[in-house]
Amino acid sequence: MPPVKPALSITDFEKSLSNLDKNIDALAAAGRYEDQVDELRQTRQRLIAEIFSHLSPWDEVELARRPDRPYSLDYIRAIFDDFTELHGDRLVGDDQAIIGGPARFEGHPVMIVAQQKGRDLKERQLRNFGYAKPQGYRKALRLMRLAEKAGIPVITFIDTPGADSNVPSEENNISEAIARNLMEMSVLETPIISIIIGEGGSGGAIGIAVADRVLMLEHSIYSVIAPEGCAAILDTFGRDPNRKADAAASLKLTSKGAKELGVIDEILPEPVGAAHRDPEATAQTVKEGIARHLSALVDLPVAEVLARRYHKFRSMGVFAHSVS
Repeated sequence: MPPVKPALSITDFEKSLSNLDKNIDALAAAGRYEDQVDELRQTRQRLIAEIFSHLSPWDEVELARRPDRPYSLDYIRAIFDDFTELHGDRLVGDDQAIIGGPARFEGHPVMIVAQQKGRDLKERQLRNFGYAKPQGYRKALRLMRLAEKAGIPVITFIDTPGADSNVPSEENNISEAIARNLMEMSVLETPIISIIIGEGGSGGAIGIAVADRVLMLEHSIYSVIAPEGCAAILDTFGRDPNRKADAAASLKLTSKGAKELGVIDEILPEPVGAAHRDPEATAQTVKEGIARHLSALVDLPVAEVLARRYHKFRSMGVFAHSVS
């Protein structure tokens, strides 16, 4: 028989683990009970391994949304050198939900485009909680075109619940801004690598994710719609609290589901207990993934890069072949 998933949710588990950590720290600070401290630490590791071996899709959603999960700027600071942020779309203004600019990766110039949610309330409001506006996507396209002119690769970091859907963004043609990015990125004459580091929500994510290689951290999510939105469609009156978990399972939004569907190229493993438990190790994994795929792309002729990118996205969604 397959193992049975523990009834404890990932949120409840994290709370219990936090209490256990406090007890361990208190005992260790007392300088006594060393045997008990070692035993508690071993128990802690076993609990983490057990819980994380049986995560549900909804557990993965909660992990991807954790406020202490590393964000784009954390990876930029850990992986790249000489990052210089550029601002504005040269049409309307600047959008702090999308950041970008030139940097150096292992000594080589690259262009970074990334989505940033914000840590505290003040920064979250500044970043619009990661919901990018039309000027954000236009800024992203401006930077990618600059990279194309300079002949340097583009690296994008995806972490958004979705695109901004408020009235000003609709009036400023956010659908057109995203659609233009999809069109322009599909023929951008330079390699593009995208990494989904948290939430990959709908068009808000794909607006900077038309890439030659799409990588995804193990406990991230990538979906056409948020599970709550899907649940609202399925359950008009919202009377069933389990709908969002059912929706998460049906959407195949986990990294494994995305890989099975062929919408990503590689799953980047996270430390046991997820990225927030060891950000440095996670950043190293991301760095190695970028280096591995970049080395496979930079020496290819531009025509070959574009042909492979075209084939990659045209192949998505094919689930059956007719037999003549």
